[in-house]
Amino acid sequence: MAARKVRKRSSNGLDNAAKTEEDLSGKAKGNGEESLYFKKGYKNISNVTPNKRAKLTIHKNHIMNQLGRLFYIRPCEELAQKLLGKLLYRILDNGEVLCGRIIETEAYLGVVDKACHAYGGKKTERCEPLYMAPGTAYVYFIYGIYHCLNISSQEPGACVLIRALEPLQGLSSMKSFRGVRRKDGGSKLKDFELGNGPSKLCQAFCIEKANLNKEDMAFSERFWLEDDKNSHGSQLTIVKSTRIGLNSCGPEWALKPLRFYILGNKCVSVRDKKAESKILPQTY
Repeated sequence: MAARKVRKRSSNGLDNAAKTEEDLSGKAKGNGEESLYFKKGYKNISNVTPNKRAKLTIHKNHIMNQLGRLFYIRPCEELAQKLLGKLLYRILDNGEVLCGRIIETEAYLGVVDKACHAYGGKKTERCEPLYMAPGTAYVYFIYGIYHCLNISSQEPGACVLIRALEPLQGLSSMKSFRGVRRKDGGSKLKDFELGNGPSKLCQAFCIEKANLNKEDMAFSERFWLEDDKNSHGSQLTIVKSTRIGLNSCGPEWALKPLRFYILGNKCVSVRDKKAESKILPQTY
């Protein structure tokens, strides 16, 4: 994948119209959150460097071809599957480009979904991004120390959890971010381990509530999605399975097949061999 220069893209008329609407602005970011990856005492991580990092290589030749608003304005379950194979780009403050391919997602269907933070129409400061424009990043804490990345979809309160990424560019930096809490600084991590889980990928890409919550991915110049131009139109084989760790929501929602992943990709967080056997029965 060739490195390309970052430059501001021109939006089409539909995108420009959407951008002017007040409820689609998404400008406010999470405030007062201490970074988990950077030195203690910083509440805003702009212009600071991680405690442990590999030598960074700056890529200056990236041209943005990001997916606009129309891509995200679709039902949650459909968006969860359309996101598979897309490339996630993250520009660090020093200009380095990180990139990974989305290979696993989960759909959370909004106000009707007992597993969703917006269930029952719940509206809090935490889940505000779920009611913002489709394509808004919703970054939240789990267990008080990890982050998860979601992208809002068409329905009010609905979003797609990004569960796993295949790392493509900036791997040395990803290892250093993943290694902040490790004695080896991340040097012993295998490439496929960098993003094979929702919190792992947030660590690898330095995605935090403090820096990317409420980011409008349809217009952002530091965090966006693109089509994979190297896929040559090849069809993905998608496995449909149950979501992970939702037993407390009851069997009706815990057992719904709302997790999706690319068959055969080594970076999947949890394989469902039974579901895979229905796709390729001859191999089991």
